[in-house]
Amino acid sequence: MTTPPAYRGRIAPSPTGFLHRGHAATFHAAHERARAAKGTLVFRIEDLDPQRSRAVYAQAALEDLRAAGIFWQEGPDVGGPFAPYVQSQRKNFYLAAWKKLRDGGFIYPCARSRKDVQNATQAPHAEDDAEPIFPTQWRVDTAEALKHETPAGVNWRFKVPNGETIKFNDALQGEQAFEAGKDFGDFLVWRRDDVPAYELAVVVDDAAMRITEVVRGADLLKSTARQLLLYRALGLQPPGFFHCPLVLDEHGKRLSKRAGATLLNPARVG
Repeated sequence: MTTPPAYRGRIAPSPTGFLHRGHAATFHAAHERARAAKGTLVFRIEDLDPQRSRAVYAQAALEDLRAAGIFWQEGPDVGGPFAPYVQSQRKNFYLAAWKKLRDGGFIYPCARSRKDVQNATQAPHAEDDAEPIFPTQWRVDTAEALKHETPAGVNWRFKVPNGETIKFNDALQGEQAFEAGKDFGDFLVWRRDDVPAYELAVVVDDAAMRITEVVRGADLLKSTARQLLLYRALGLQPPGFFHCPLVLDEHGKRLSKRAGATLLNPARVG
């Protein structure tokens, strides 16, 4: 009988603002699940947004989570075997994944902007904040990808297998199923400003850091379906998933980093 791998979880804040109580609730759940499993918790800084990421927010996250009693065993302030733990310093890892996807015919260059997709007649009138479905007639032959030595200068999209239902069992939310081409369409893996997209970066990092369970907010359930397609295309073993309920404000809306009253440390405001 094969022994399951030791538990490895992660907390991965984006330093685009100070942490709020919703982040703390999710990170506390990650901390508790790792501790209950006598496993390892990894702290990773997801700072791929060059316009909004700030070092002051990353440092504040370290301090505020420590003060809240949330601790980790690997990360930028304690070291470990998978340094660096800062995404902006890991571009070579993402480039290697981009090349593998390009060579495998899974992605294609795309000149269409987000506004183009939003204005497309095929875009669904969703009741939530889901992105519109990318029109299939705008797809580019994946053979065009081989003409590009680097991803810079154009957007890159993953060609989803339309009609395939992506299923997974979430440890908290239960069985989940999303249909490619209906619930989500061809999605970005690299931006024209030469920045890897969230979907690609987290897959590469979670695989490299041997994460066995991803604990995050329930707003990312659909992202899990996209990421499972990337795991498959890259030949990587996906982790398990545990999606926490979102913490809402008094109006029933998701908490925002700009809402000072909901910050994990309100003294950070101003």
